[in-house]
Amino acid sequence: MKSRNCILVGAPIDSGQRRPGCLMGPAAFRVAGIAKALIDLGHEVDDRGDVAPAPFESATCANPAVHSLAETVAWTKSLAAATEGAMSAGFPIIMGGDHSLGLGAVSGVAAHAAKAGRPLFLLWLDAHSDFHTPLTTQSGNLHGTPVAYVAGREGFTAFPPFPAPLPPERICLYGIRSVDPEEHAALLDHDIGIIDMRVIDEQGIVAPLREFLDRVRAENGLLHVSLDVDFLDPSIAPAVGTTVPGGTTFREAHLVMELLHESGLVSSLDLVELNPFLDERGRTARLMVDLVASLMGRKVFDRPTRSFP
Repeated sequence: MKSRNCILVGAPIDSGQRRPGCLMGPAAFRVAGIAKALIDLGHEVDDRGDVAPAPFESATCANPAVHSLAETVAWTKSLAAATEGAMSAGFPIIMGGDHSLGLGAVSGVAAHAAKAGRPLFLLWLDAHSDFHTPLTTQSGNLHGTPVAYVAGREGFTAFPPFPAPLPPERICLYGIRSVDPEEHAALLDHDIGIIDMRVIDEQGIVAPLREFLDRVRAENGLLHVSLDVDFLDPSIAPAVGTTVPGGTTFREAHLVMELLHESGLVSSLDLVELNPFLDERGRTARLMVDLVASLMGRKVFDRPTRSFP
């Protein structure tokens, strides 16, 4: 297994939704042993501590439901810079924080990819499509907007322009099971790849993912993976404020991570929506760390899986 320089970046952002607690996420990942898990696998770890938001500037939105706009824009700017810098030094793992951190984290990765002259792909492991814009969100929660920002949808005038918006074929929403009607219509217009739980139930967990990974490999792309706690079924991962029944099981989630590791394509990762205040003795934080370990090479046996007739 190739050793990597894992850059841990804490993103204690809580402004993308209204339920407090996600700002404690980076500390919870550290307490759950993320650094030790990576070191035990032979990787180097550089923990750069927690990012602070950029200075707040005046920001307005025509949608009165939107809240914490100036704060979220400030986080987007600082996280974009931190992530781009980490991409140049190794393998960034952005520890959140709510999913609005994706606005900045994917921006930083996209800026690095553009300078490297390589296409960027996005694998969004989430119960939600996060395809609202600040103009369409009814909740006003900006953690539901990052994929729209990455895809270049209009309505983000308060935010820095996204560097090189991703075409739809480079975005895969995997594990989706909660989509608002406005998001659904917009997703159809943009023709983004949607592997929802119905597709997974019919085709299995492996085939749709391998098809997307084959596309990344064929184009020599960089792959950013965004892992939301609610990708997992709430019965095994309760520490999230946006629980949706019917998520991936323990084994399915580990299989996804193992397939990603075997592909050798993942170039950056973010871990989002962990709310330790809602956890049960740290079980969700520990599970997320275990999934990171699977993504980074942990195996039950260090040999290929046998195939049986």
